[in-house]
Amino acid sequence: MKYWFKIMATIKDKKYPEQIAHLRENYGFSQAHANALVMFSRGSTTTRKFETPSDYFKSIDPVQAKTLRKVFRILKAKYPELELVTAWNQPMLRKGTHYVFGASVAKNHILIAPFDAEVIRKIAPQLKGYKVNKKTVAVPNDWKVDEKILINMVKSALSQK
Repeated sequence: MKYWFKIMATIKDKKYPEQIAHLRENYGFSQAHANALVMFSRGSTTTRKFETPSDYFKSIDPVQAKTLRKVFRILKAKYPELELVTAWNQPMLRKGTHYVFGASVAKNHILIAPFDAEVIRKIAPQLKGYKVNKKTVAVPNDWKVDEKILINMVKSALSQK
């Protein structure tokens, strides 16, 4: 690590994008590894932004937060054995060490994810009218939460584990 700290000392006055580019272009770093070294050299020892899902909800748009709280409330009521945690700075449901459902937000939508493309394929007929990606489904920020979709998504995700 001393070697990398010396490298970072030579570029400490450069802006973040320049530091990242330097590590990627000159040393073959991936974006993730370059980011880790740059952030560590700037004093950050963790990439965690939110300690709890509640902290996450407080940081996002109130309409999105209301929608996501309802999503997780429904799923926790149906599957009380699932633990609501923060992972990758987003709220997730997990059973043991397996993540079965997560959500994230963008400006114009919320993404819900069962962590398995097979689950999306299985419930595809229920997803007509939604923007379906490989492993996520985009729903409106003010989504009228469809309990059936959520429950089927998690039920299918649990059966895959």
